[in-house]
Amino acid sequence: MGGVFEALKGGGGAAIALDEIEISILRSLAVQLLELIGPGEPEPAEDADPLAVLFASDGPTEPPSDPALARLFPDAYGSPDGAGDAGVDPAELTARSAEFRRFTENDLRARKREDALAVVRSLDGLAPAGDGAAVLELTGELPLRWLGALNDLRLTIAARLDITEDDESAMLFRLPDDDPRKPMVMAYLWLGGLQETLIETL
Repeated sequence: MGGVFEALKGGGGAAIALDEIEISILRSLAVQLLELIGPGEPEPAEDADPLAVLFASDGPTEPPSDPALARLFPDAYGSPDGAGDAGVDPAELTARSAEFRRFTENDLRARKREDALAVVRSLDGLAPAGDGAAVLELTGELPLRWLGALNDLRLTIAARLDITEDDESAMLFRLPDDDPRKPMVMAYLWLGGLQETLIETL
């Protein structure tokens, strides 16, 4: 998986050459991310009372139980390990996080869903040519959509592998080839390369 993003000539976007396997892997990961995030809220009727819609669309107040979703939708207040929270009432942090989540998580889920859908739709239009690769060009809002989806995919895989920033580099390169986590680690590293080169083009 050697393809990396490069800036389009004249700027204004990014391009990458992907072979059939890479397209399949990226599409599969994006679809799995969509399944993890879940379906969106139903669209309100055109004649619906805007105030009623606002109060009816409150999001959850509890953090997700799935570690991957908890990584995608973290608490807004307090740190996971408690560092820096000394002297702050834990009940107050919980209440603040619940209120913040209530008014923001649905919109955040919608944005992450749209990012993943943009990846799937971009890849659906690709067909590798005779040399086995297809060039994907991202323009307009697509580079940012892809960047968001790549970040979410890496966060999800990191949660599944129980990777934290501190131990990331130490454990990833030492796994033996027969370790069942190896394919997921390789995907994690590849997505990191894609994310880094896409950032560089922007």
